Amino acid sequence: MQTRNLSYLLAPWVPHTPHRTLREMRLDSRSVLLDDLFVAVHGHSTNGHHFISQAINQGAAAVIAETTEKRNHGKINHIQGIPVIYIMNLSHCLSAIAGRFYQNPSQKLTLIGVTGTNGKTTTTHLLAQWVQLLGYASAVMGTLGNGLYGKLWLTKNTTDSAVDVQRTLRSLFNHGAQLVGMEVSSHALTQHRVAAIHFAAVAFTNLSHDHLDYHENMQNYEYSKWKLFSQHQVGQIIINSDNPVGNKWLKMLPSAVYVTTKSDKVKGFKKWLQAIKITYYDDGASVYFNSSWGNGCIDTNLIGSFNISNLCISLATLLSLEYPLDMLINTAGQLQPITGRMQTFSVLNKPKVVVDYAHTPDALEKVLIALRHYCKGALWCVFGCGGDRDKGKRPLMGKIAEQLADIIVITSDNPRNEDPYHITDEILSGLLTPGSAYVMIDRTQAISYAIRQAQLHDVVLIAGKGSENYQIFSTQNVSYSDLNLVLHLLRTLN
Repeated sequence: MQTRNLSYLLAPWVPHTPHRTLREMRLDSRSVLLDDLFVAVHGHSTNGHHFISQAINQGAAAVIAETTEKRNHGKINHIQGIPVIYIMNLSHCLSAIAGRFYQNPSQKLTLIGVTGTNGKTTTTHLLAQWVQLLGYASAVMGTLGNGLYGKLWLTKNTTDSAVDVQRTLRSLFNHGAQLVGMEVSSHALTQHRVAAIHFAAVAFTNLSHDHLDYHENMQNYEYSKWKLFSQHQVGQIIINSDNPVGNKWLKMLPSAVYVTTKSDKVKGFKKWLQAIKITYYDDGASVYFNSSWGNGCIDTNLIGSFNISNLCISLATLLSLEYPLDMLINTAGQLQPITGRMQTFSVLNKPKVVVDYAHTPDALEKVLIALRHYCKGALWCVFGCGGDRDKGKRPLMGKIAEQLADIIVITSDNPRNEDPYHITDEILSGLLTPGSAYVMIDRTQAISYAIRQAQLHDVVLIAGKGSENYQIFSTQNVSYSDLNLVLHLLRTLN
């Protein structure tokens, strides 16, 4: 295969490189096998240059290495007879190199990128579910894993490396996927992981406080998201105008699809979708909408106004890609809630328990507001904040929990290398009456206490982890699941 010949592969960047037949591209030296191409980039926490010798010893046929000095671009060294080719700012063009290697799979299928602070997972999964109901093969790439819908394998990051993204897309195409919903994180956009990806459509859900440990401030965070719409290969653009950032961006994107759940009149956009009336029930909602494609009503099993927003964004995205309105309406009622996202557990004569991934101030606020509608007793909130992550959101989440919940239980949520008590103290600093909150570092104990103490008409929200099946202590991942624990407690609770 020509694209897997080193000389052909690198021709646009470094002419006259040696002819070497390559098997795979690898960023991790530990996974290198005979005839692989090892990629040595300057990572966020590690430098791939330190592992070049290991990769060669394991059988690498060639190495491409990042340099930040222009005079070194195109330089070729040989180690044990293996060419090491230096490329200026390799991380910036790695997506394109990997795309060339894997024959640009994003151009061969319908790829939808979804970005935003909250709602990426739900929206991508709704998109994949919906087209599957229409008879098309679909896949997802994101927080819950990558793969054909219903057959996911777990991944470490919301959006994988530039190499892994291209490799996964090629694999999904080879296995028959026609549409792929991809979560696109701010980290991925900042680190150029999807720079050479072709998106048939991109959608924006919302922007709120998160990841400031990495981006430092909201301006940088917003700019990282904006890159998807301003610096990438995209077709249709779908924007949630209900979010202030989305509303601002729409002024710079006159050809975008305008999506809203508010009653304000839509002006100046050729493509739009507006939810004009939403009727909420205990087990879902009816959404009446008008749009540039026609009008209708969707009955859904999804709970919460934020999920209605995700649903409308998904509908507008598929309509912009010319999926038939009548077929989308007819199949909408079959869409199922996403695992660990507002997942409700109702058992006769026991309190209702809801497990959700809400781990930002905005997400926690929206979930608690939504659950108040369904709560006839006390609203419990069990949550924590991650260690070694954005510390600024801890008191904000404490404040929101105190304002919107009746009973608060603060616990651990992936403390990593931080003292869990230090994290809970920072959460408590946002409360007006910190003595009113329960603090139980052991998450199993905290959830058990809340469910055992809750009364029949209470609602217990377990927030932060969703479908995660681990807790991170220091550098160790310990097996743990909110979902499994809740099921066990509800089955055994007297």
